[in-house]
Amino acid sequence: MRFHREGNTIMLTTGLVLLALNLLAYFYLFSDNPVAIGLLLVVSLILFGLVVQFFRVPTRQLTQGELQVIAPADGKVVVIEETTEHEYFKDRRRQVSIFMSPLNVHVNRNPISGIVRYFKYFPGKYLVAWHPKSSTENERTTVVIQTKNGVEVLLRQIAGAVARRIIWYVKEGQPVNQGEEFGFIKFGSRVDVFLPLDAKINVNIGDVTRGGVTVIAELPEA
Repeated sequence: MRFHREGNTIMLTTGLVLLALNLLAYFYLFSDNPVAIGLLLVVSLILFGLVVQFFRVPTRQLTQGELQVIAPADGKVVVIEETTEHEYFKDRRRQVSIFMSPLNVHVNRNPISGIVRYFKYFPGKYLVAWHPKSSTENERTTVVIQTKNGVEVLLRQIAGAVARRIIWYVKEGQPVNQGEEFGFIKFGSRVDVFLPLDAKINVNIGDVTRGGVTVIAELPEA
């Protein structure tokens, strides 16, 4: 396991602030109260541990398959439905949405290999991720990857009430490989995947996914 570079500044700052607070408490604030010092130390360690786990990147054997669509994120499947995608496709698609809690790994991975045909970032609100309007009003990005067979899959990173920053590492025209990182959502939220109507969905509502590992769908052969 390693820790993601997006967390370096936050982890260092949190550690230094908590260290300074504990030293201040030990030498000045609670110098005659060992119980208070001990309680503050325990709370500080728990808080630092929570921050550190946000940025963990576990070592995994990633799934590879040309027709397999791999989960772009760790989390829970909260939406599986046929819907109209209005931004890019402007037609009916199969949508699979994965909710990332603050306890999940926050790396987002390419579900397929191909070429990035479309990318756009939208600033916006920070409604809770399961709010019906979060997919159109929250801060978000849209990425469309086209496979070598011409099939396009759309990914949408959506910030939530806790997640306040979306990171992306892709741009239009860039070739990407299945399982590689395409982005990061600090402190969790949601990733939507829009698939062709004839894609076979391999997950159910409530299933827990592992980014880069779980096969959420299979694309039709050309």
